[in-house]
Amino acid sequence: MANQIPKPAPNKLTSYYRIIGSALRGDYYDFTTIDLRKAVILLAIPMMLELALESVFAVVDIYFVNRVGVHAVSIVGLTESVITIVYSVGIGLSAAATALVARRIGEKNNEAASHAGAQSILLAIIAAVVLGVPGFIFSADILRWMKAEPSAIAEGVWYTRIMFAGTGVIILLFLINGIFRGAGNPSIAMKSLWIGNIFNILLDPLLIFGLGFIPHFGVQGAAIATTIGRTVGVLYQVYYLRKSTGVLQMKWHHFRPDPKIIKALVAIASPATFQFIIASASWIFLASMVAEYGSAASAGYQTAIRLFVFFILPAWGMSNAVATLVGQNLGAKLPDRAEKSVTLTSKYNAVFMAIVTAILLFFAHPLVRFFIPAAQTEQIRYAVLSLQIISSGYIFYGVGMVITQAFNGAGDTTTPTWVYFFGFWIFQVPFAWLMHRYTSLGVASIFMAVPIAETLMSVVIYILYRRGKWKTVQV
Repeated sequence: MANQIPKPAPNKLTSYYRIIGSALRGDYYDFTTIDLRKAVILLAIPMMLELALESVFAVVDIYFVNRVGVHAVSIVGLTESVITIVYSVGIGLSAAATALVARRIGEKNNEAASHAGAQSILLAIIAAVVLGVPGFIFSADILRWMKAEPSAIAEGVWYTRIMFAGTGVIILLFLINGIFRGAGNPSIAMKSLWIGNIFNILLDPLLIFGLGFIPHFGVQGAAIATTIGRTVGVLYQVYYLRKSTGVLQMKWHHFRPDPKIIKALVAIASPATFQFIIASASWIFLASMVAEYGSAASAGYQTAIRLFVFFILPAWGMSNAVATLVGQNLGAKLPDRAEKSVTLTSKYNAVFMAIVTAILLFFAHPLVRFFIPAAQTEQIRYAVLSLQIISSGYIFYGVGMVITQAFNGAGDTTTPTWVYFFGFWIFQVPFAWLMHRYTSLGVASIFMAVPIAETLMSVVIYILYRRGKWKTVQV
C-alpha cells in the first residue's frame, strides 16, 4: 500500500524539507492519488539530481581533456556526437520501458510491470552487441568520416574504441533507470548515476594525467574512467533488482522471452529510438560542418556543447517526471490528471530555462574561460559565440521537452518522432547547410539553425498535444 505524504507541519518550509527528504530516500507513493504539485516535486527532485551529476561530469571531463590539447577535445566531441546514436537506442528502450512499466503500475499490476522490465533488459543486451562491435572495429573510419584531422585521429582513436566497447553499460544504464522511473522510484536511478559519476570524476584526472604508480593514458584515460564509472552504476542497478524489494519483484522467469511483450516494447522503442537518432544524427552533421573551420572551432563548439548539457540535463530530468505521471495516471484511467501534470511541469521547466538563458547570454565568456586555457583564444571565441546563439531558444526547448516526454510516457512515441524528423532534417540541417555555404556569417550560421529549429518544433508539438489524442493511446 502506498505511503502517504507527511502531514504539513506548522512551518511550511519544514513540510518541503520532509517532501525533499522523502524524494531522496525513494519512499513509495501512489502518484495517481497524491497532490500533483507534491507528485512533481517527489519525482522531479531525484530525476534532476540524477542528471545534474551527469552534467557535472560532462563539464569536469571537458575541463581535464582541454588540458590534454585541442586534438583531444576535438576527438572527444566528435566521438560523443557519433556515440549519441548509442545513447539514442538506450533512451528509446528506456522510454518504452518507462511507458509500459508506468502503465502497469497505474493499473496496479506489479507482476506485469516486473515482466515488462525484464523483457526490456533482454532487448538492451541484443542492441548492445549489434551497435558496440561494429563501432569498436570501425572507430578510425568513423572519425575520418567525421572529418577529424589525421593527427587528431592518431592521437585519439583508442578513446573512440574504448567508448564503443562500453556500449553495453551505456544502454543498460539508461534502460534500467527507465524501469525504475516507470515504477515511480527515481531515487534508485539517481543513486546509480551518482555512484557511477563519482567514480568517473575521481578516476578522470588519475587516468588522464597519471599519479605515482598509475600510468597516464592521456585522452584514452577519460574513456577508461567513463566506462568504469558506468559499469559500477549498472552493477548497483543489478544489485537493487536482485534484492526484489518495492513494487518491482523481478524474478528469473520474467526473463524468459515473451514475444507479445517484446513486440509491444519494440513498437514503442523503435519510434522513440529513431526520435533520438534523428536528433543525434542532425547534431553529428552540425558538428561535421563546424569541424570544417578547424580543430579550434570544433573544440570550442564541443566545449560549449558540454556546457549546454550541464544546464539541459536537469531540465530533462524534470521533464522525465511527466513521463511517469502521464503513464501511471493514464493506466489509472485519469487522463485529465495526466494533462494537469504536463501543464504544471511545463511552467516549472520554462522558469528554469529562462534563468539558464540569462546565465548563458550574460556570463558566457567567464564560463568558457574557466574550462579553456586563456592562450587558446580562438577556441574561446567559438565557444562563447555558440553558447550565446544557441541558448536564445532555451525557453521554448524547455516546454517542448516536457510535452515530448508526455507523448513518450503515454506510449505515443511516433508523434514526437515525426516532429523531430521534419524539424531537424527537413528544416534544421538544410537551413544550416545553406546558411553555411551561401552566406558570409561563417560558423555562426550553423549555430543559428539550432534555436530557430527548436522553437519551431516546440510550437508544432504543443499544437499536436492540445489535440489530446495522446490520452487515448493503449499500450
